[in-house]
Amino acid sequence: MNINFFSNGKLWFATLFFILSNYTISAQKLKNLDGLQVAFLSDVHLQDLFGTFSDNDFKGVLNTKTGKYALIRTMASQLHSTRIFNENYFAFIAALEDIAKRKIKYVALPGDYTDDGQPIHVSGLQRILDQYQKKYGIEFFITTGNHDPVGPFAQESGKEDFLGEEGKSQPIFSKDGMYKPNMNIEQPVVITADIAKMGYFGITEDLKNFGFYPNKKYKFWSTPFASYTSQNYDFKKAIEASQLSKRVYNVAPGFEVPDVSYVVEPIDGLWLMAIDGNVYIPKKTDGDPKDPKNYSEASTGYNNVLSNKKHLIKWVQDMSAEAKLRGKTLVAFSHFPMIDFNDDASAEIKELLGPNKWQLNRVPVEEVAQVFADAGLKIHFAGHMHINDTGIRTTAKGNTLVNIQTPSLAAYIPAYKVLTIQKDNLVDIQTITIDDVPRFDELFDLYKMEYQFLQSQNTKDIWNKDILETKNYHDFTDFHLKELVRLRFLKDDWPSDFAAFIQNVSAQDLLVLANIKSDKDFDFILKNKAQFQKEWEEAETKSEQMLAQNNLKKEDFTWTGNDLLIDFYRFRSADELAFADVGEKRAREYKILSKMVLENSDEKLLQKQVKLFFTILNKFMHEVPADHFMVDLKSGEVKSLK
Repeated sequence: MNINFFSNGKLWFATLFFILSNYTISAQKLKNLDGLQVAFLSDVHLQDLFGTFSDNDFKGVLNTKTGKYALIRTMASQLHSTRIFNENYFAFIAALEDIAKRKIKYVALPGDYTDDGQPIHVSGLQRILDQYQKKYGIEFFITTGNHDPVGPFAQESGKEDFLGEEGKSQPIFSKDGMYKPNMNIEQPVVITADIAKMGYFGITEDLKNFGFYPNKKYKFWSTPFASYTSQNYDFKKAIEASQLSKRVYNVAPGFEVPDVSYVVEPIDGLWLMAIDGNVYIPKKTDGDPKDPKNYSEASTGYNNVLSNKKHLIKWVQDMSAEAKLRGKTLVAFSHFPMIDFNDDASAEIKELLGPNKWQLNRVPVEEVAQVFADAGLKIHFAGHMHINDTGIRTTAKGNTLVNIQTPSLAAYIPAYKVLTIQKDNLVDIQTITIDDVPRFDELFDLYKMEYQFLQSQNTKDIWNKDILETKNYHDFTDFHLKELVRLRFLKDDWPSDFAAFIQNVSAQDLLVLANIKSDKDFDFILKNKAQFQKEWEEAETKSEQMLAQNNLKKEDFTWTGNDLLIDFYRFRSADELAFADVGEKRAREYKILSKMVLENSDEKLLQKQVKLFFTILNKFMHEVPADHFMVDLKSGEVKSLK
C-alpha cells in the first residue's frame, strides 16, 4: 500500500492542488455574491385589464373616470374569491416599481402569475416583464403554478363574471355554446379564443425569455432530463435539451406530460432551481392521454410528487450535490409548499373543521420536507396558499430545510420577499408589503354601477359598498378579507353552532365563559344568563382577578367575537405582519383570554370547539419569524431581525 501511495504521489498532490484550487475559486464566487438580492413575487394572478382580444372587438366596460375601456371582473366575484381579480394588476406594477427602485436585478415568480393561463393574460404578463427587463435590466425567472397551466394541454374555457354594461355580468367564453346567459342579469356571451386556457406548450413558448429556456448569457442552465453537468456545459447542449419534446415523463403508465423544471446560473455562484411541482394525475387510466379533461388539477402539490413525479427528487439530489461540490449557492423555488403552512396546527384544524375544509388536502405530508431536505435543499420559496409563513424541518440525518411562504399580491397582506445573500452561508429574508398602490381605486366608479344594478335586482347578500371608501391598497385587501369572511368563510368553513356563537358573543362574555363552571354548553348559558347568575358572578370575579395580575381590566376588552374571527384570519394569512392591523394591545388580550380558555377543563361540544379555536390562534401567533429574519444555510437556524 505504501508503494502504491508513493508511486502515485504526483497524482495525489495534483488532486489535492485541484481540490484546494477549486475551494479558492468557490470561496471567491461566494464572496462575490455578498449583497446580491433576489426578489420573489408569487401568486400575482395577473388579469390584463387593458388587453385586447385578437379575434373580437369587445373591449370591456367603459370607465368614464378615465375614458378607457377595462376588462374587469365584478366586485361580487372577487369578494367571494380568495384572490382579488382586478386591483392586483396595479399592485403588480407597484411591486415591480419598488423592485426597480431597490435596484434588484433578479426576480423569481413561483407560479400563478396569471388568472388561468389565458392567452390575453399571458401576453399581458409578457409585455410587462419585457418592459421592466428592457428598462431596468431585471432578469425574471418563472416556474409553473396550478393556474398556469391549469392542465398539461390547452382547453376551452371562460368566465361568466366579467363586468358588463349597465352593471350586469358579462360572460366571456372561448367557444360558442359553452354558456347560456340569464339575460335579466347578464349580457350576451362574448366569444374569443383568447380566454381559453393554455397548456405547457403555449405558456412556455410565450414566456420563453423568463427562464423556461436557456439564454446565452446564463452561466449554466439545465433540466431534470439533461445529460450534461456544469463542467461540460455549453449553450448548444442546453438548446438541444430545452426542447419541450425532451422534457416529458410518464405521470402514469401511458400518460406522457411535460415537466419544465430547470436550474439556472444567471451570475457566477448563484443557482436558482425552479421546480415544476404540477402533477396532473389521469382521472381514467383507460382514457385518452391527449384529452385535457382527463387530468385532475395540480393543486395538491408535493404529496403527488412523491407518488407520481419521483424523478424530481433524484434531480434535486444531483443538483444539490453538484452545487455543493462547485461552491454554488442554491436557492430553490416552486409554487407548492414543502412544509405544513398552518404553523403545525393542521391536526387541530382538521378536528375543528373537518378533513375537507381549509384546503387541508394541500398540506404537504411530513415526508415531503424530509425527502427534499435529505436531497440537499436548504431553502425553498413557495406560494400557492396566499399566506405569509416560515416553516422549518430537520431530518433524522440532521439536514434542515426552511420553507418560505411568499404572500400574494392579490390578497391580504399584499407583499413580496427579498433574499439578500451575505457572508458565511447566511441569507437575509425581508418581507416587503405593498401598502400604497397608485391607481388602486381607478375602477371604483364601475363597481358603483354594479352595486346599483344589484340593488335594483334586490340581490341577497350584496357586498359592502364601504370597500369603495378605502384609502389605500392595504386597507382594500383587509376589507376584501373581512367580506370574504362574511360572504363565504362563515358559511363554508365553520360548524353552524360555532359560527352563530362567535358572531354574537362579546369579549367580556368570553372572559366569563372561559372561567365558568357548568354542565351546560356556552350557547345555552348565554341565552339563559338568569339561570346561571351565581356561576356567572363567580366566573366574572375570577376573570377580573386574573386580568388584574396582568394589569388589565375587563373594560379593556372592547372587541367582539366577529372581530376575533377576522383577526384569526388575519394571523392565518399574514402571520406576524397581522400585528399592523390587530395591534399589540388586542393581541395581548387574545393571549390572556386564550390562557383562560385552555385551562378550563370543561369538555362540552362548543367548549371543545372554542378550545381548538384558541389553540390554533396561539399557533398562528407564536411561530417561526416570517417578517424580517436571517437563515443560516449551514445550520438551518432562523433568527428574527426585528
